[in-house]
Amino acid sequence: MTAAQELAFAGLARQAELVSSGEVSSRELTELYLERIARLDSQLNAFRVVFAERALTEADQADGRARSGDRRPLLGVPVAIKDDSDVAGEVTALGTNAHGGPVSADSEVVRRLRTAGAVVIGKTNVPELTIVPFTETPTFGTTRNPWDLQRTPGGSSGGTAAAVAAGLVGGALGSDGGGSIRIPAACTGLFGLKPQRDRVPTAPAVDPWHGLSVFGPLTRRVADTALFLDAVSEGAEPLMPAVERAPRKLRIAVSLKVPPPITAAADVEQREAVFDAVELLRSLGHDVIERDPDYGQVTLSFSARYLSGIRDEARRMEHPERLARRTRGYARMGSLIPAATLAKARAAEAQDARRLNAIFDDVDVVLTPMFTRRPIPIGEYEGRSALWTFNGTGRWVPFCEAWNVIGQPAASVPMGFAADGFPRAVQFMGRRADEATLVSLAAQIEAERPWADRLPPFAAG
Repeated sequence: MTAAQELAFAGLARQAELVSSGEVSSRELTELYLERIARLDSQLNAFRVVFAERALTEADQADGRARSGDRRPLLGVPVAIKDDSDVAGEVTALGTNAHGGPVSADSEVVRRLRTAGAVVIGKTNVPELTIVPFTETPTFGTTRNPWDLQRTPGGSSGGTAAAVAAGLVGGALGSDGGGSIRIPAACTGLFGLKPQRDRVPTAPAVDPWHGLSVFGPLTRRVADTALFLDAVSEGAEPLMPAVERAPRKLRIAVSLKVPPPITAAADVEQREAVFDAVELLRSLGHDVIERDPDYGQVTLSFSARYLSGIRDEARRMEHPERLARRTRGYARMGSLIPAATLAKARAAEAQDARRLNAIFDDVDVVLTPMFTRRPIPIGEYEGRSALWTFNGTGRWVPFCEAWNVIGQPAASVPMGFAADGFPRAVQFMGRRADEATLVSLAAQIEAERPWADRLPPFAAG
């Protein structure tokens, strides 16, 4: 790699060290990313809007603070914001032109990133109303995967993932209401941790998607995620120490079971990623057993909350008539869910949690595939109805949503590459509020099988 590439792909933690030591200025780093965005993003479409002048001003301010001895954790490091979080003075478009005007204040998580010293470089594209696990919209176009421009980078944090994977920014904010951090991370060779519900504030949103959705980062390295989450969390165990701490011998359950009533199965490529993970874990001294979580009817509980959340989001739009046909179809599906059914789904969370957590009486971590097949081609659902898309994408990504229902941490961890060089991934889930074990285990895997130095062919320019 060239020196510029090394800096672009160094990750948040290393970049923060370089700015703090004075080896690199925040302006140099921000200019590097702005140049890469200008040169590469016309093909990726990761960013909806780039704040070039504002970011350079923030970078100059950060450099001044660094010279005066300020040691904020993300001082001078550029980050991107998924376009479902508010940035003061900008619209929160949510992948649609049905939105209202500019917002007056940053969301709480963006405010905390600024307090930590981060430079906000732009907002990344999402599917309309962040509904689907691919990022294609009539308003803002198609976002592509830098590992294969004919495949999706996932969704709904698809622009976030594409930007980080292509070295257009060192790390970025995403959100996850049914896999929307983990899915894009797995599509693009990144580490993606969905944190415990309430670790990261969602304000001004209250109980987004009826408790399913949380905020968190997508990054190239485990340490970058830990640094980011420590900067925006309050009252939670710091995660940076877990990066350096080897996990104790863990008991890990591996499961290929697809939660009912979904009918699907992981294909050979996805199963091989799981089997490779099992082999690696055993070589690291962990005890791996076959054990399926008791999913019960958690998929039905998820569907009621998910579709009701879409209905509510559509009703909040200032110009709902501008929503795409498929989005209106999802909202209609949500409108068919009675209030009593939604209340029953929320009330079932405690029972769902007890049933799913029973597996943790015997194991520390659960391992599953991320997908049933490789990330889908661009346009696979073009022109399809909401119901067709809902059923089809559910068969592609069935392993994520249970952990949103009960709010517990889950992570997508890179697990090598297919024969043609496309990244593979697996999913790990942990006990309530036990992100530290997932971070420690992921860091151990990263040290043994490094993934971050392998760049997408498209991004090597």
